Amino acid sequence: MILGILKESGNEKRIALLPESVATLIKMMVTVYVEKGAGNDSFAFDADYEAIGAKILTKEEVIGQSDILIKVNPPTEAELAQMKEKTVLLAVLNPFFNKDLIYRLVQKDITSFSLDVIPRTSRAQSMDILSSMATVAGYKAVLTAANSLPKFFPMFMTAAGTITPAKVLILGAGVAGLQAIATSRKLGAVVEVFDVRAAVKEEVVGLGGKFVEVEGAVDDKTAGGYAVEQGEDFKKRQAEAVHNHAVKSDVVICTAQIPGKKAPVLLKKETVESMKPGSVIIDLAASTGGNCELTRNDETIFHSGVRIIGNSNLAVDMPTDASKMFGKNVINFLKLMISPKGEFKLNWEDDIVKGTCVTHNKEVVHERVKAAINP
Repeated sequence: MILGILKESGNEKRIALLPESVATLIKMMVTVYVEKGAGNDSFAFDADYEAIGAKILTKEEVIGQSDILIKVNPPTEAELAQMKEKTVLLAVLNPFFNKDLIYRLVQKDITSFSLDVIPRTSRAQSMDILSSMATVAGYKAVLTAANSLPKFFPMFMTAAGTITPAKVLILGAGVAGLQAIATSRKLGAVVEVFDVRAAVKEEVVGLGGKFVEVEGAVDDKTAGGYAVEQGEDFKKRQAEAVHNHAVKSDVVICTAQIPGKKAPVLLKKETVESMKPGSVIIDLAASTGGNCELTRNDETIFHSGVRIIGNSNLAVDMPTDASKMFGKNVINFLKLMISPKGEFKLNWEDDIVKGTCVTHNKEVVHERVKAAINP
């Protein structure tokens, strides 16, 4: 079996598999082709891949000769056009929002696995790229905020007087939010955290944050630990609570998302306009609409003296460790489908394999994706 690793396009600096992960595949009897220069931005160079037994080829050669193709992001139209039928593709496809891409994969008879829909079960934790990348994003979000804020994060006792610590409000206590709490506290900030899931309170407090409670939230135990859509009465109380805490904060880090749906709007325009001049909002939910009403994806804007940074892909700015984590997740997933002799075998009895596959045999086989793109 031949597995190909493609270079990412645009501003993406990560690579799906670093040489250390490729070495694991080669030990599993898999032949690995890597597009020339694919790892340069992650500081993994062609010579590093060749040293462990991979072969460096052009993009066209990798696509044309590989049975399995691996990327971080969805394939470009040009890459998709070059793929042969029955190719297996692994990438973060964001299938709930990339309807046209999914249809093209069906037309091309590509068997695709979207790494962002791996079931969130105990057995799949080692394959959960969303958690890995959220860890990076939560950490980087705090550093970005600290660099953008015209104030110190920690408290200082100086000859010129006392500098009070920055106040940070974190919306959403998932993996990114929890990492943001930990990093903010390490930098000396006072941290408040809002989440509709009461179950995360213990973790928030354990990391040194103060949990902002709003009564009446619906917590669906079948949602796999994700937040769920809330009722109108709760949303009104939520909006008031978020407003009251945001206007007293120096930094707001937005991480709240609902899988397969537009991100909930938690920071209204009037709230932003009531925040202190110089305040910073980092919106990690920008790609799905943003938690802030004014967020623009992949843009930094100023509104009433507040800097709003819409960036759902902060992991790009830490390409070495982000690629390392991503690659380990991918290897653990591939082990479910590669035999001891290096042969690719789809086991539809495996709930992780089945739950991650989006297209196969010219059909959309993932039920939630099918429902989302064919309402």
